[in-house]
Amino acid sequence: MTSPRLLRCAEKQLDLQHPAVMGVLNITPDSFSDGGNLFDDGHIPIDKILVNAQRMIDEGAQVLDIGGESSRPGAQAVTVTEEIRRVLPVVEALQALDCIISVDTRNGETAKASIDAGAHMINDISAGLDADVMAAVANSDVAYALMHMQGLPETMQNNPRYDEVVMEVSQFLRLRYQSCLNQGIAAERMLVDPGFGFGKSLQHNLQLLAHIEALRIDGCPILVGISRKSMLGQITGRYVDDRLAASVAAAVLAVQNGANIVRAHDVKETVDGLKVWSSLTAAS
Repeated sequence: MTSPRLLRCAEKQLDLQHPAVMGVLNITPDSFSDGGNLFDDGHIPIDKILVNAQRMIDEGAQVLDIGGESSRPGAQAVTVTEEIRRVLPVVEALQALDCIISVDTRNGETAKASIDAGAHMINDISAGLDADVMAAVANSDVAYALMHMQGLPETMQNNPRYDEVVMEVSQFLRLRYQSCLNQGIAAERMLVDPGFGFGKSLQHNLQLLAHIEALRIDGCPILVGISRKSMLGQITGRYVDDRLAASVAAAVLAVQNGANIVRAHDVKETVDGLKVWSSLTAAS
């Protein structure tokens, strides 16, 4: 299949001739890996966030993904008002940095407010369950990441079932992709994500990891988020803070199997791992 070269993100472009890394900025008290690191007793520590953001950029992140609501298994939804309170000051503060600003939200109001504040991408774990998210993207020029999730974060890991997981995830993403085209969202602004850990068992995740390229839609870029996830804990027996080696290995395998963008907590190590892969690919 045709490999993507550029992703249009409002006034910016993401060059995908080489794999790109998306750094994670969780402005939450309860995200599975780093909740609370950038959220001090309800306060948004902008100076600390900027230091972390610049470090990730210096380490090689081209995209920074801001999340104001935890989507870990069992997480409870926050109000849109609270999500906006957490996210918007960060979007505004990051404008001065050299990066593509992504906002991880499934809420239309948050998406619109973030776009108005200068976000370049909306990363939607529900792939447009709230039609207002898709409408906000359609009325802008930002990029839109469509992710597959079976169920909702509160219940998604309660015995997820598929007959053919790769085929079903592919069909879902293709339908949502077509809905976006019908809404007027240009193909060069879209990317898809299989949603590792979002309503999937370990076996489902492994099947998707092995067949990422099968999810490609008309040359659309593929984003993956495997960093520190429970599937790696199940494989290695290690707790979330001790999954660095597994996360880098999974990132490299994902890119080898077709991913274009890797969402990562550990940017420097992930970038280094992908540089080794890229060098080997160029030499062969």
